[in-house]
This record gives sequence, structure tokens and C-alpha cells, in this order.
Amino acid sequence: MAKKVARLRVWFDEEGDFLEVTFAKRKGSFRAIGPDVYERIDSKGNVIGFAIFNFLKHDRKTIEIPLEEAKFAVGR
Repeated sequence: MAKKVARLRVWFDEEGDFLEVTFAKRKGSFRAIGPDVYERIDSKGNVIGFAIFNFLKHDRKTIEIPLEEAKFAVGR
């Protein structure tokens, strides 16, 4: 049986300085996990993406997103 492959969707709004990455195409809500960093979760609590507000305004070389692997909703 072939494994499902997730489609990573990345969207950046330069004017709004907003970056969003989604792993699953379904409804969800945001939950804050750091300064200007939010994870998008579905109704079951699975992580289906993340968003970063003020992406360009932050002076950082890397951004770590602490996603719980067990709740990572890739291909579901």
C-alpha cells in the first residue's frame, strides 16, 4: 500500500508581513506557541500548519516551530 504524501502549501503576504504553511487542507484555528508564531490545529487537535506574523520584521536567522510529531496531521 502506497503512503499518502502530504502537500506542503506555503503562502506569504509581503504587505501584511504574514507567512502561513499548511500540511492539510481543512478548517482549523490558530493557537499561540511563541511570539508572533501560531500553530493551526483542526477540531481534533491535530497540527495542520503554522503561521508567523511580522515575519520580515523579526531579526532572526532561524525559526524553530515546536510541533508535536504525534499530532502532526500529514496526509490524514
